[in-house]
Amino acid sequence: MPDLGKYAFSVLMSYGLSFTLIICLVAYILYRNSRARNDLEKEERL
Repeated sequence: MPDLGKYAFSVLMSYGLSFTLIICLVAYILYRNSRARNDLEKEERL
């Protein structure tokens, strides 16, 4: 890992926040996808 000097905390926090947001977005997309599939299957049964 490169020496980030006095900016290490800010840079690492930015990476951590970005990673967390990406994981949350992927989880939200997967949740909405499964919900939409269930709704579609329910409508097709009617």
